[in-house]
Amino acid sequence: MKHLLSIVSIVLFVVGAALAEDKPAQKRFVASIDKDGYQRVEMTAGEYYFDPAVVVVKVNVPVELTIKKTGGITPHNIVIKAPEADVDFKVDLSSEPQKISFMATKAGSYAFECTNKFLFFKSHKERGMHGVLEVVE
Repeated sequence: MKHLLSIVSIVLFVVGAALAEDKPAQKRFVASIDKDGYQRVEMTAGEYYFDPAVVVVKVNVPVELTIKKTGGITPHNIVIKAPEADVDFKVDLSSEPQKISFMATKAGSYAFECTNKFLFFKSHKERGMHGVLEVVE
């Protein structure tokens, strides 16, 4: 009986975490070019959001994206599939900052998202964990 209560408690905790909806307003960040020629962007992945959710970078200038996950047990990732702009990656996130370097070679708007989904619940993207990389001239 005690074992069953432990299992039920864990399931309820996971379901509660999956249903959490605490998201900040979507922010826009315009990267500037540092002295070393890189555009640096710092991003946070929270429970079903990216902050900032809109990132603007210049075409043909290297980007260093540093991203970390806030607290919580829900696993998240960041995925951008834009091979036409030479931006194509999938990175699993943790509380330790991860650095992702790339250089977009074509102007345009490219979606990024968390591709995770828990059981029969909405996907992380459907719950708001997505954004846009805007590459400008």
